[in-house]
Amino acid sequence: MKTKILFVLFILAAFAFGQLDRSTPPKPGPAPQIKIGEYQSFTLANGLKVFVVTNSKLPLVTYSLTLDVDPVLEKDKAGYVDMAGRLMRTGTKTRTKEQLDNEIDLIGASLGTSAASVYGSSLKKHMDKMLTLMSDVLLNAEFRDAELEKIRKQTISNLVSSKDEPDEIAERVKQRLYFGEGHPYAEFETEATVKKITKEDCESYYKTFFRPNIAYLSIVGDITLDEAKAAADKYFGKWEKADVPKNSYKQPKAPLLTKVAVVDRDNSVQTTINIGYPVDLSLNTPDVITARVMNTILGGGAFRLFENLREKHGYTYGAYSQLSPGQLVGSFTASADVRNEVTDSAVTEFLYEMKRIRNEAVSEKELQKAKNFITGSFAISMENPQTVASFAVNTAKYNLPKDFYANYLLKVNSLTADDIQAAAKKYILPEKSYIILVGKSSGLTPLVKKFSSMKIEYYDEFAGPVDPNAKAMPEGVSAQAVIDKYIAAIGGKDNLVKVTDRTTAMTAQVQGYDITATLYQKAPNKMMQKLSFSGMEQVILFDGQKGKSKSPMGEEEMEGESLEQVAFESDMLGIMRLEESGIKTVLAGIEKIDEKDAYKIEFTLKSGGKLYHFFDAETGLKVREQRTVNSPQGTFTQTTSLSDYREVAGVKYPYKLVQSVAGMVIEMNVSSVEVNKGLSDELFK
Repeated sequence: MKTKILFVLFILAAFAFGQLDRSTPPKPGPAPQIKIGEYQSFTLANGLKVFVVTNSKLPLVTYSLTLDVDPVLEKDKAGYVDMAGRLMRTGTKTRTKEQLDNEIDLIGASLGTSAASVYGSSLKKHMDKMLTLMSDVLLNAEFRDAELEKIRKQTISNLVSSKDEPDEIAERVKQRLYFGEGHPYAEFETEATVKKITKEDCESYYKTFFRPNIAYLSIVGDITLDEAKAAADKYFGKWEKADVPKNSYKQPKAPLLTKVAVVDRDNSVQTTINIGYPVDLSLNTPDVITARVMNTILGGGAFRLFENLREKHGYTYGAYSQLSPGQLVGSFTASADVRNEVTDSAVTEFLYEMKRIRNEAVSEKELQKAKNFITGSFAISMENPQTVASFAVNTAKYNLPKDFYANYLLKVNSLTADDIQAAAKKYILPEKSYIILVGKSSGLTPLVKKFSSMKIEYYDEFAGPVDPNAKAMPEGVSAQAVIDKYIAAIGGKDNLVKVTDRTTAMTAQVQGYDITATLYQKAPNKMMQKLSFSGMEQVILFDGQKGKSKSPMGEEEMEGESLEQVAFESDMLGIMRLEESGIKTVLAGIEKIDEKDAYKIEFTLKSGGKLYHFFDAETGLKVREQRTVNSPQGTFTQTTSLSDYREVAGVKYPYKLVQSVAGMVIEMNVSSVEVNKGLSDELFK
């Protein structure tokens, strides 16, 4: 209240003694003196380094333990390190996951684990119970096959979703190009690597690297130094130290010349752009603060890249850059999502801004704006006592000067335009960048060739090299031949035409909620789909001519491309009547799906909309469908994977459908398929 009164008095004074002069901006004042909170430290006999920050504003205590682990090369089992960290939270030698969850919930505490950390927080009065559970997880973790399988299934489900997300695709290609084969930063999970992970892999990592002599424990909250010493010794003093292997890797370098890498996404309406390279930058690099201020001006917020690509040209909703220090090596990346037709123009502007910050001194106004931005962010972070603890851990872990954080803002405020330009010349390399483009390559490739004197490189969704001309189609294979093989594979025309109606019942779970779906179809082209979820119901109807959807939000008539898609999908014999429906087909290539070749067929509707179906080259069965979904939230790619075909009345139907869209994955399992039950036309009205 006192602050509000002072603010009102200030405004009244401004009117009483004359208007504020806004024509001249106020001169920047000196850097604020940020007082870093006090911390105390000690080391246990087993080598565990402990940092204590006393803060009695709330009766809470938080324990955060982190490991100083050299990244591990996981090779053909990429993902097992992360999985080991997640498994630690699923049970101990004396407690199951359910027992752990119940005991934590009973005291209102939090407990989490990762591949290099354990975290626990509770009210002060429950601290001993929370530490009992935290130390049990840390010292007595037990890895169970059943829990491993749950995590494996969840991980694979997430991978199915991310496979079609342009940002995730770009990230995988970036990792592979920036850091190169044989470097841990270049590794990422795939379905194949996750399926190879064993319980023994996870146990081995846990037993090898979870050791006190490479660990840092921060204790923050309503606790004294003496209490912290007693608790640390009681719960972590028996943790046995051991030698931990050190790993070293070849230092990645930026490319000698700019390279363009493309991942072709035929149905993309925009291009995801990443421009960057690895940099020799860590938290203890002498000019790390200067590098941060420089990158802030280039693209660390609403600065140059944002102002150019969004405000000036309207190419994107946002364009940014990151210059990130790393434990082994850092990286620089400038990125944006832009419309297909302006991809080359957007890349041109990215490179222009990268060159400009190298070749021209920044203005005092820009420099001060960046300093203000960083000062504000730093000051806000200091409101959290946990920040003080993290500063203490970082200082020890990275061997930083003792006054690194105390003088952080003084260093920021002392920087000049010449300092910024020197950092730009060192860290911004427009002529030595990887330009990674995820989007529709047709029409794009000729426009982006100019950015590299080398040939364009092509990659698939998981960063595997692709030669777009290498895999020739087998002789005699055409779109119609693939479709004919599919029709034969599922039962043949004679059996298909005998099915006059079909009822398919499906179930799924999303975030613990049960979903039921029933699909009714009647020849020639009527369809009703009913979806029930948490007491709500959505219905999609197509009566052979008109389509509509009904939900708690209201009723909506379908039109245009959406109506055409529903009409095609409603027709049980639509795949046999493409020509009379005005649908054109093209054999668009061969792609790997679950490590098997699949023919990709492009279906073009009369409106120009496109659908993509993928058919296993060996069996002929359809294994995937892909289409673009337009919604008020944006444009998304919807992918449905089909498997577990079973025969019903002479025709094979998929009994498992995994659908992913906008980052959400739903696995639908078919519980029954019934045919020729005499469905009434009234059902579809």
